Amino acid sequence: MDDIKYGEILLPGDEETQQRQEKAVRSKFWPTLRKAARYIPFSRDVVAAFYCAMDPLTPTRVRGILLAALGYFVMPVDIIPDFFAVIGYSDDAAVLALAFSMIRGHIRQEHYDAADRALASEQDAAKKA
Repeated sequence: MDDIKYGEILLPGDEETQQRQEKAVRSKFWPTLRKAARYIPFSRDVVAAFYCAMDPLTPTRVRGILLAALGYFVMPVDIIPDFFAVIGYSDDAAVLALAFSMIRGHIRQEHYDAADRALASEQDAAKKA
């Protein structure tokens, strides 16, 4: 996939597009992360990006880029469908990595702290199951 496609995927979009993407991300993020966590080596960054995207203090353009990347992540069918185990998440990882490079510095320590708490909670729930 070339840079033009990545650029098209990561367009911040208008307010209506961002609202639609936020709704999809909120509803599908955690189930998708649970399936993908072992295939994506930077799960902590992905969860921190989720909290950054949901933070009303995050600039609109940054939120839009993150929502676009996270929206791509939660889509079950994309360029390489996620049901292809390891390789299925490689395009998701590439899109997320590009988004992180575009918004560097906007994911703050409090987003990482929230990610750490959420991931610890997920691990505790998995141990109890």
